[in-house]
Amino acid sequence: MRLKTIAFVFSFFSAISLASAQVEVSLEQAIALALEKNYDVRVARAVSEAAETNDHYAVGAFLPQISADAATVWNNNEQALRFQDASRNNSGEAESNNVSASVQAVWTLFDGTRMFATRERISEIAEQSELVVKEQMVNTIAQVINNYYDIVRQKQQLRAIQEQMSVSEERVKLAEKKLEVGTGIRPELLQARVDYNAQRTQVLQQQTMIAQLKEQLNNLVGLQLPSHYDVADTIIIDLKLGMDESFQNLDNTNYTLLASRRNVNIASLALRERRAEYLPFLNFNAAYNFARNDNTKQINPFGPVYNRTEGLNYGFSLSVPILTGFNTRRQVQLATIEINRQQLLFEQTRNTVNVELKNAFTNYENAKSILLIEEENIGLARENVFIALESFKRGVNTFIELRTAQQSLAEAYNRLISARYNAKVAETELLRLNGSLLK
Repeated sequence: MRLKTIAFVFSFFSAISLASAQVEVSLEQAIALALEKNYDVRVARAVSEAAETNDHYAVGAFLPQISADAATVWNNNEQALRFQDASRNNSGEAESNNVSASVQAVWTLFDGTRMFATRERISEIAEQSELVVKEQMVNTIAQVINNYYDIVRQKQQLRAIQEQMSVSEERVKLAEKKLEVGTGIRPELLQARVDYNAQRTQVLQQQTMIAQLKEQLNNLVGLQLPSHYDVADTIIIDLKLGMDESFQNLDNTNYTLLASRRNVNIASLALRERRAEYLPFLNFNAAYNFARNDNTKQINPFGPVYNRTEGLNYGFSLSVPILTGFNTRRQVQLATIEINRQQLLFEQTRNTVNVELKNAFTNYENAKSILLIEEENIGLARENVFIALESFKRGVNTFIELRTAQQSLAEAYNRLISARYNAKVAETELLRLNGSLLK
């Protein structure tokens, strides 16, 4: 059999009638729902939105800071004045109204390019958050694919058991007929019924497992699926993935690596911010002030009854850091250490991803080889059961030989179904690691 992209269909399985109320959910529909409703994806999007909001307002670092203040105060005080010249002495109630207002502006013209580094760092954080969202989306897609095809696998396993039940049922009928005509023995009938009942139990267990896996899939898509739904019957596998294709441009396609590289850039920009603290700060300052004092009742003959001042003030201020207790040097050294740490983490992540990808490709190649063998083996096992059953009907074989052939077929089914699912899981892991699932 040539290796190619094929849709594996269990042609030898008997069809299972589905309830009319069940709606078949395709893999594409499940993935679309997961990308929209999965809680992990939504949480990652919320974090990304916060980072984008910070990036949107980061331009404020280049704008002046403007503030305004205003106040009004009413005073009502009892005063007593004593002078050397007693004729000037006075006392009584003094009333006044003070009004003040001011507008101040401080515009940083130069801060050692710190504002530019801050702006770039916030943008890097926003872009990194988008990569984290994509990474979570890729992981969620992989979870949905594996869960979806696990349901398909268990459905195929259920069909395999039901097909084997037909053989066991035939064994029971043949054992009953032989016992009736006196050519059979009761242990043969009992064993046939035991095997048949064991398969009935397996059917119930498979149905329970399928129901549980469906609930898990529904949880991945935010409980958006119907209460009763069905999935496809086939596992579609791409058997043409190559090593060069999988490893091509990995540093720019794996979202974990891309996000880790952003951490190095963010740390470098933080170092620029710290180094800017060595340089002078130049600010432009401006203020408009207004003050009015209205003494509505004045007992001091030397004090003004009404006073008002207003005016615009502006100028520049220069701040030069000379000695800061070595705090700036400490911050620069810590930022340098952080760059080295993030670089080490990036290299570690890149090595880990490369090893994971190599292992995934090895699993993928191994799964393809096993699948090819099991595809061939299932035909042999089915033919062996057919021959054993026909020989048993003619009395050539014993029921033990038939049962042995039947058990071999059951094992062949299990290996084949597992081989198909494992091949799909290996393919999904390859696509997840190189970021192709999101494409």
